[in-house]
Amino acid sequence: MTEKTPGPAKAGGLDAAPFLDVDPILDDRGTRIIVCCGSGGVGKTTTAAALGVRAAERGRRVVVLTIDPARRLAQSMGIDALDNTPRKVDGIKGSDGGELHAMMLDMKRTFDEIVEAHAEPARARAILENPFYQSLSAGFAGTQEYMAMEKLGQLRARDEWDLIVVDTPPSRSALDFLDAPKRLGSFLDGKFIKLLMAPAKVGGRAGMKFLNVGMSMMSGTLGKLLGGQFLGDVQTFVAAMDTMFGGFRTRADATYRLLQAPGTAFLVVAAPERDALREAAYFVERLAAEGMPLAGLVLNRVHGSGAGRLSAERARAAAENLEEGRMADQGPGKTGGRGTPATSSEPSHSATAAESSARFPAAPEAAPTAEDHSGTAGPETGPEVGAAPETGSETDPDIARLTAGLLRLHAERMRVVGREQHTRDRFTALHPEVPVTEVAALPGDVHDLAGLRAIGERLSSPRDRS
Repeated sequence: MTEKTPGPAKAGGLDAAPFLDVDPILDDRGTRIIVCCGSGGVGKTTTAAALGVRAAERGRRVVVLTIDPARRLAQSMGIDALDNTPRKVDGIKGSDGGELHAMMLDMKRTFDEIVEAHAEPARARAILENPFYQSLSAGFAGTQEYMAMEKLGQLRARDEWDLIVVDTPPSRSALDFLDAPKRLGSFLDGKFIKLLMAPAKVGGRAGMKFLNVGMSMMSGTLGKLLGGQFLGDVQTFVAAMDTMFGGFRTRADATYRLLQAPGTAFLVVAAPERDALREAAYFVERLAAEGMPLAGLVLNRVHGSGAGRLSAERARAAAENLEEGRMADQGPGKTGGRGTPATSSEPSHSATAAESSARFPAAPEAAPTAEDHSGTAGPETGPEVGAAPETGSETDPDIARLTAGLLRLHAERMRVVGREQHTRDRFTALHPEVPVTEVAALPGDVHDLAGLRAIGERLSSPRDRS
């Protein structure tokens, strides 16, 4: 039975969705923060960097805050390494004073900076040396997301850059960073913390007496569960941090309001895959519920083909005919058969196919080959779409076999294209109001500014609706 491949997008699918043009967002001086969010592995970091490069070269003074520890991003910007300090990126072809700086969040260092800025030196030293604080600042659930928002607040307060592009932390749920400020506030307001803070609030010997009387049973139980030394570290930490807790909550609330402000734009980044788009749909709904400004959806790593008119079914049928020694879809005026010499003076399609097969032997799911970008070297190239080789298959069995292989490769590519198209259409049917832009899959990784510029061009180029 012939497998049916999803056809082109129908009305109401991707082509009916409003187009997301990022350039007006980047050019609008009222836009001060762009947040790139989405599930892990969909290209948020590369998208954020590409937006930063494009905005800087259009005259903005930009800082990109990334959470990705991979060195490839720093290298693509010509920087040896990124750290918690913004570093200027050379090679930006900016106009009107456009500049690009980049930094990578250091979660623990950011937490240390908060302590150092909001506590007197002796108390700050006691906090920084506390074992419980060291554990909390390095690995408490949600700390990375909260510190990303703290760093965003710090950058915004400095007013040194007129655009901040944020790459949200990789996490199990793309919504974690939205919840982090509230979650940390809930932790600081929790009954356990308040109980531990009570002795410090009473103070002196009275406080110790309160601790000994009021918490004797509690401390004994917790000491057995957590260890007496650990409980002591927690109590010391809470006593030292008491005056700072209000500041954490205040900044958490301020950051949340900053994310809701008109000068912020959220870009949801997703791959054209079911799980990634399901997460993107959930994110779109959550942003709407929280009153946060959504600019649109970036569909990353979209596959295509310059041979889109040749369906998967026809390509498979032509491949089968070639393998069985028959002619495939013979066009009018063609008289060839098995062993019939070619009469056309044009370059044979088989030769093109052989060359393409030698150059692009990759699997169908791999990154697009040249045919996806230039529209050449596709299986339909030649006098007639799906036509058999003009040289006899008996005299050129290798060419026939290579051509059949290319046709099957194209059929698999069209299957992938159809599946992605179907998945995208489901998203746009559920959220027809969300502007969408596509970024075609590239043959390789982005490793320099030129690659980031290419991504930026794709982010701002309208879809080909032909």
